[in-house]
Amino acid sequence: MINRRPARPVAILLAALPFVAVLVAYAIASDIRLAANPADKLLPAPATIGTTALRLFTEGDRRSGEILLWSDTWASLRRLGLGVAIAAVLALATGVPIGMLPYARRAFSGFVAVLSMVPPLALLPILFIVFGLGETSKVVLIVVGIAPFLIRDIAQRTLDIPHEEIVKAQTLGASSAVIALRVVIPQILPRLIAAIRLSLGAAWLFLIAAEAVAADSGLGYRIFLVRRYLAMDVILTYVIWITLLAFLIDGALRALSRRAFPWLGAGL
Repeated sequence: MINRRPARPVAILLAALPFVAVLVAYAIASDIRLAANPADKLLPAPATIGTTALRLFTEGDRRSGEILLWSDTWASLRRLGLGVAIAAVLALATGVPIGMLPYARRAFSGFVAVLSMVPPLALLPILFIVFGLGETSKVVLIVVGIAPFLIRDIAQRTLDIPHEEIVKAQTLGASSAVIALRVVIPQILPRLIAAIRLSLGAAWLFLIAAEAVAADSGLGYRIFLVRRYLAMDVILTYVIWITLLAFLIDGALRALSRRAFPWLGAGL
C-alpha cells in the first residue's frame, strides 16, 4: 500500500469525502432537531446558513451602511498578519544565532524553552494592562503565543544542518556572518514558512480570544457579540469564513514555498 498512489479523480474524491460526511451529518442532525422543535436555534438548517451568509456578505449595516463582515475580516487579517510577521522576524533573528553559536545557545535556549511553556492566554490580562485595549495588545498576544515555538523550531533546524557544510564554508574563508547569510538562512527560510503554517491555528486562536475580550471590530468580536442572541446562523457563517481564510492563507504559504524553494518537493 505504501507504493500505491491514487489517480487524480480518486484523490479529489478522497479529499472531498470527509467534508461531505461532515455536511451530511450536520444536515441530518439539524433536520432531527428542527423536526422536534421548528424554533430550535442550536443547529440551523443549511439553507438558513446559506441565506444568512449571503446577507452578511452583501448587505450593509443599517446604521453605517458598511458591510460588517468585510470590515471585520480586514481588521482581523491586519492583526494576524502583523503578529505573525513580527514573530517570524524574531524567530529568524533569534533562532539562527541560537542554533549556530554555542554561546548564544547556552545563554538563550533555556530561556526560550521556559517562555514556550507559559500559557499565552494567561498573560492576556497583563497585556491589556501594559499595552491597553487597543491594537497593540492583540498583536503582542499573537507574537507571544507563537514566537517561542518558531524560535525553537528554527534553532533546531539550524542545528540539524550538516556540520560538514559549515566546515567547508570555514575552509573557504567564510566568517560567521557569511555562513549565516549564505549557508544557514537559505536552508532555514523554507523551514520558517513550514513552521508558520503549523502555527497559524494557534495564531488564530490567540487573535479570536483577544478580540472576544476587548475589541470593537474583528471576526472574534462579532462572534462573541451575537452569541448573546443565540444567532447560530451568524456564528456558523463566521466560523466557516474563518476556516476558509485559514485554508487560503495556508495554501498561499504552501504555494510560496513551492515557487521559492522548488527543491523541497511537494510537502504537505
